[in-house]
Amino acid sequence: MAELTPRQVVAELDKYIVGQQAAKKCVAVMLRNRHRRQQLEESFQEEIIPKNIIMIGPTGVGKTEIARRLARLVDAPFVKVEATKFTEVGYVGRDVESIIRELVEISIRLVRAEKMAEREEQAAAAAELRILDLIAPLPRQSRSQGAFARLFSGSDEEEKYANPDDEEKQKEQDIRSRRVYLRDQLHKGALDEETLEIEVEESQSVSMGRLGDEMGELGITMQSMLGSMMPKSKKKRKVSIAEAKKILTQEEAAKLIDDEEVNSLGINRAEQAGIVFLDEIDKIAGKDGGHGPDVSRGGVQRDILPIVEGSTVVTKYGPVKTDHILFIAAGAFHVAKPSDLIPELQGRFPIRVELDSLSREDLRRILLEPRNSLIKQYVALLSVDGVEVNFTEEGIDAIAEIADKVNSTTENIGARRLHTILEKVLEDLLFESPESVSGRVDIDRTYVEKKLVEIAKNEDLSRFIL
Repeated sequence: MAELTPRQVVAELDKYIVGQQAAKKCVAVMLRNRHRRQQLEESFQEEIIPKNIIMIGPTGVGKTEIARRLARLVDAPFVKVEATKFTEVGYVGRDVESIIRELVEISIRLVRAEKMAEREEQAAAAAELRILDLIAPLPRQSRSQGAFARLFSGSDEEEKYANPDDEEKQKEQDIRSRRVYLRDQLHKGALDEETLEIEVEESQSVSMGRLGDEMGELGITMQSMLGSMMPKSKKKRKVSIAEAKKILTQEEAAKLIDDEEVNSLGINRAEQAGIVFLDEIDKIAGKDGGHGPDVSRGGVQRDILPIVEGSTVVTKYGPVKTDHILFIAAGAFHVAKPSDLIPELQGRFPIRVELDSLSREDLRRILLEPRNSLIKQYVALLSVDGVEVNFTEEGIDAIAEIADKVNSTTENIGARRLHTILEKVLEDLLFESPESVSGRVDIDRTYVEKKLVEIAKNEDLSRFIL
């Protein structure tokens, strides 16, 4: 996916997001520039910094979804934060460096998941052997002898070993024959419904509560150190063999992974491919009044500036450089303007793109076209109860019209209005199935209007319900 052309990136985004071609084109170019930079000489790569983006548009038009889908396309670490959650250094609250720490945590989780997937086959085989030892254990003497013999001969676990006592030898051969049979059954999944008692490691974590949050990196480091010093305890759990396979495969895969390598690769991916989405940046724009709840807005901008410009943030996994992390800021900018940000921060967001408000036709397309459209979701959900929901063209038109009307007469929350309206339209159907409703149900204009028209007409009522 990393080698997608900008046109291909836009085509992928079109599968999930309706319209907003200017914003899609903009992020597609930024993504391709990352790929282009990585093909250059290493000495020159450092000279090319990412061109950060400000997305300007009302809520619910696709700003966050564009950034999130972009990150998924290339398996890039992605973190979404709201600028209003942060405070200037010296105030109680989150500091901006926690953005980078969170990005690194996500990046390391991504790398770890990939490494575990690579070793899944090997780990699954080891997990099957552990289950086999629980349901058909070898005699203790034979097990130690077998381990000793394998160490020097490299022979298979199920191979027969000499035993001076014929009776014991026969018993061992019977057990081994049974293990061969059981291993085959395990591999086929024939024993998945059986119950098994296994020992599971319990991770010990020490919570420092709010104090840990306020102490920042020192609090995180202390929490990690105290957690690693605590002895690991095990507890017994009764689970199905299918569940035991999953748990033990995870444990075995974790043993096969080099944590230092995972941390190093995670930090590198965060530095070279990380995407930070700064939402509601317009809320920290504007002139400081020196009093009231917004006294630290300018301070937050000044604190954000170093990580956007390029600095080194210390995390518990090591130092992380932010020079090549892509920052996408977004806001409605109804009151403030991008020019109200401090000049230094404006300079670090050279690309600005405006997203359009959603029209009635856009809302209609959102209901139908995306792969994960709401209509497809509800049709799939109700099919579980044996209800075949059919949305007619007129019914979809009615939903889009009412959503557009409510957005224009109350707060404009964009496509999010469709969630509320569809939930109201299908409320009775979702409640009554499968007890009172089954078979085919047509959602046409009459059905939609019966559920919504009275609410939509009453502006005061629609403010509360829709």
